Amino acid sequence: MADTYYTITAPAEGIYKEKMSKFMAFAEPVTTAAEAKAVIAGYAKKYFDARHVCWAYMLGSARTEFLSSDNGEPSGTAGKPILGQINSLGLTDVVVVVVRYFGGIKLGTSGLIVAYREAAREALTAAEIVERHDMAEISFNFPYLAMNDVMKIAKGGGVDIVSQIFDNSCAMTVSVRADELENLRKRLSDIDGVTLV
Repeated sequence: MADTYYTITAPAEGIYKEKMSKFMAFAEPVTTAAEAKAVIAGYAKKYFDARHVCWAYMLGSARTEFLSSDNGEPSGTAGKPILGQINSLGLTDVVVVVVRYFGGIKLGTSGLIVAYREAAREALTAAEIVERHDMAEISFNFPYLAMNDVMKIAKGGGVDIVSQIFDNSCAMTVSVRADELENLRKRLSDIDGVTLV
């Protein structure tokens, strides 16, 4: 379904070692670029003594907002392989930061790509991956007499009540999967007295 996407539920870590270099990877769930950048800044500050703090993030259910950084590594050897792992697992709303401590032996371009890719993979496969859905809200007013009919729909599967006011004139806002919105709108419109806001 178009409104389904996959993300991680909580932070996870991974580690990869190659020729004395240590690559520590951290994956965290985020929902905005500002959140992702705050996470990146946090790791850069915590591991200020590391040679490189490279990263990538992917945002949104459509997976169209993304960014990556090689942070001083040769172009395309760090950020892109990290982003590649996010893509290979079909994830979004996630940031992966890989911290490199240089071990004194150069890895070369292909060695760096493998190291950053594997470190990112370690962190992402350690994470719990969950299916999520785009949600949409709909607000409506209804007379008290329509309460039973409205509540049958509101208490039905897949509908979450966001807010409700019960008086002579009642109001409710509910949340539903985006691809079910039109169906819900029609069902509510069929009840006498319901006015969609």
